[in-house]
Amino acid sequence: MSGETKKPAGGAQAKVKGNYGERLVASAMEDRGWTILERNFHSRFGEIDLIARGAEYIVFVEVKLRKSRRFAEAREFVTRDKQRKLKATAEWYLSTHPSRLQPRFDVAEVYAPDGAKTEQPDIRYYQNAF
Repeated sequence: MSGETKKPAGGAQAKVKGNYGERLVASAMEDRGWTILERNFHSRFGEIDLIARGAEYIVFVEVKLRKSRRFAEAREFVTRDKQRKLKATAEWYLSTHPSRLQPRFDVAEVYAPDGAKTEQPDIRYYQNAF
């Protein structure tokens, strides 16, 4: 191959974009004093993008990255079914990692029109999203 770099195929490319958004949100949370406990935590019920610990809460964060709000707000893609899977995965996590902290479910929207090349992505963070 003459020096070409292949772009990741379909799902792999989406995962690269998702990781970018998760890194941005994790960094912003750490800047505000949160400790990131897990990234992309998997269980048989689903996946949680970020799990973080603060003074009062253990938060389970769903990160949604989009280029724009043109068709809908990113948080609108956290459907009831997705919420159910996140809650089941969080219960599994807490059963294997007991905590006295109050659990909370947050959603972070990342708008990056130029993907990872976006100079100033817009991050919107919703506490107690569901």
